[in-house]
Amino acid sequence: MISDNTHGAVGLDEVGVVAIGRNEGDRLGRCLDSLPLGIRGAVYVDSGSTDDSVAEARRRGVDVVDLDMSRPFTAARARNAGFDRLLALFPDVKLVHFVDGDCEFVPGAVEAVVAEMNSAPDIVAVCGWTRERHPERTAFNALCDIEWRMRPVGDTTAFGGIFLVRASAFRGVGGFDPDVIAAEDDEVGIRLRQAGGRFRRIDHVSVLHDAAITRVGQWWTRAKRCGHGFAQLADMHGAPPERYFVDEVRRTCAWGVGLPFLATVFAPPTLGLSLFLLAAYPTQMLRTYRATRRQGFGARDSVLWGVSCTAAKIPESVGVIKYYLDKLKKRQPTIIEYKGHKNA
Repeated sequence: MISDNTHGAVGLDEVGVVAIGRNEGDRLGRCLDSLPLGIRGAVYVDSGSTDDSVAEARRRGVDVVDLDMSRPFTAARARNAGFDRLLALFPDVKLVHFVDGDCEFVPGAVEAVVAEMNSAPDIVAVCGWTRERHPERTAFNALCDIEWRMRPVGDTTAFGGIFLVRASAFRGVGGFDPDVIAAEDDEVGIRLRQAGGRFRRIDHVSVLHDAAITRVGQWWTRAKRCGHGFAQLADMHGAPPERYFVDEVRRTCAWGVGLPFLATVFAPPTLGLSLFLLAAYPTQMLRTYRATRRQGFGARDSVLWGVSCTAAKIPESVGVIKYYLDKLKKRQPTIIEYKGHKNA
């Protein structure tokens, strides 16, 4: 059982922050400016930025790790590098908060997750709400905001990429797996739980996130990355008792590949009657809409979520197929980026 009660309650002066990013521009500035006063230290890991991200971090007195981009990049690898540098600079750090460079801490957020961590020695990871900075700008940004709000408060089996973790517990499980290119937080969470750790999500907004998704192509790529994450983790942790993401992969393949395949292949012999199978898609959208409304979401958000969840099965299935093709060909998975170059 993971436990860290030898030093009692941890204060902000024993908390460190690891931020990662690439070409985040003003977003990174807001992120680093939002670090609470009193933390022990912070490290920024840069993955090949061509803007002034590195200079802006150093101008704020934040130590910078320039990630070696000759090796395949993953967010997991960047976070591990930041964790190692942080603990090398500040060996007395007990808690580490991971954050992305396109996020801004809300005042009081770090203090709130630290207080929750101090409430029980077997709690090893705590997160709050992530909210979109500009959900009104595009439907895609709104979808991200809905996704963040779908997650339960209290004891949970998983956290997002923005979370506070006990340094001893994180080090004890070997950190993130650098070969996992999506859902790396779920993967390390599995190992932390298996080691006896407990996770908590508190009812407090932690960060404002800037997805900056303005095009359908970005939405497609993000969903494809999600499918890849489903497949990779189901392959790694799909055996009992975890069976992690096994059901998600099956649903993705059924809706994204199986149903359209059957409808198309059997169209000629059934004189097109098999195409009525495609009516299952709007039916599923309606079912998801109703379920989302029951969770307290408004009509617009529920419509967006119902349409997106159903339509996303197609790009998600592309991500699943990509994972297994890469594995068959013994190719190293590479990061699937949906944002591209950013200067603002």
